[in-house]
Amino acid sequence: MPLPEAMFCAQQITIPPELPDLLKEFTKAAIRTQPADVLQWSAAYFSSLSRGEALPVKERVEMPVATQKTDSGLTPGLLRALHRQLAARLLVPVEELEQKWKALCLPLGQLHSILELEHQGTEVEWMKFLALACSALGGSITTALKYACEILTQDPEGGAARIPLQTFIVLYKYLAQIDGDISDSTIEGVLSALQEEAGKQEGMIQPRNFLSPQCPPLS
Repeated sequence: MPLPEAMFCAQQITIPPELPDLLKEFTKAAIRTQPADVLQWSAAYFSSLSRGEALPVKERVEMPVATQKTDSGLTPGLLRALHRQLAARLLVPVEELEQKWKALCLPLGQLHSILELEHQGTEVEWMKFLALACSALGGSITTALKYACEILTQDPEGGAARIPLQTFIVLYKYLAQIDGDISDSTIEGVLSALQEEAGKQEGMIQPRNFLSPQCPPLS
């Protein structure tokens, strides 16, 4: 004898009160981030949410950028999301970096290409990795540093993108070292000009300063 079909009515169904808001925020995050693999990204999203970690989410939908290597998968918005997740530590285990990278549906081949530029051991210095990733986005050291300012700044979206001069110096010298063709005199000329600007801006500099005709070319 077949079992009777279960009968449900509105009084029998209990919807957790937090569910509508949770699903609404998840949907908005998915629309902003536009993950290539929704299931993979969703697993990472709810896993991070359950642990109280920074979410693998873009701050806004990105428009294509002419200088951006769109075929690589990496975008400024995704790199900014990665930074929010990992920047609290000086050193990040490569295994964890790979997990976060895959959670954002980015190709592992590109991650390994970035790591091959200068990496040994099981950990990476986060700021150095960020600089190299910005370089992978921008193509030139000037564009890479502009991306770095926009990712590291505490200014609101669309603002001046200011960062401390000392942070810029660390990033610039590191990328110049990786480049190998930027002379010490070029670096000194750039930093001398920017130190003067930073003196007027409470120790901060912004892309407008090193993109100005008054600043010597960075390379």
